[in-house]
Amino acid sequence: MQRARRLRKSSDFALARRLGKSRVDRRLVLIARANDSGATRFGFSVSKRLGNAVTRNKIKRRLKSAAVRASVQEGWDIVVIARQDARTADYWALKRSLDRLLARSGVLEPKTG
Repeated sequence: MQRARRLRKSSDFALARRLGKSRVDRRLVLIARANDSGATRFGFSVSKRLGNAVTRNKIKRRLKSAAVRASVQEGWDIVVIARQDARTADYWALKRSLDRLLARSGVLEPKTG
């Protein structure tokens, strides 16, 4: 994922948490907030409670891969927080959860055709 497409500062995460709308399922929490930059940026948070660094990084890699493949409208800051069930979920389960939460948030591109 390109640097310009990532949330990096803690102030960006805090702003999204404070002003964004959240959606929850058993594996993930998704917080979406419209931004002024015109580009969609993703931020990922995986707590130390979910496991060691290898486990946390594996979850983040899977989420980043799923986020790159999602067709999200431009102009959103999206924070994805992994929950306890994300630890045992495979890529496809995380992708389904992320896609479902993105659709419920209304940030996906409208389907054409």
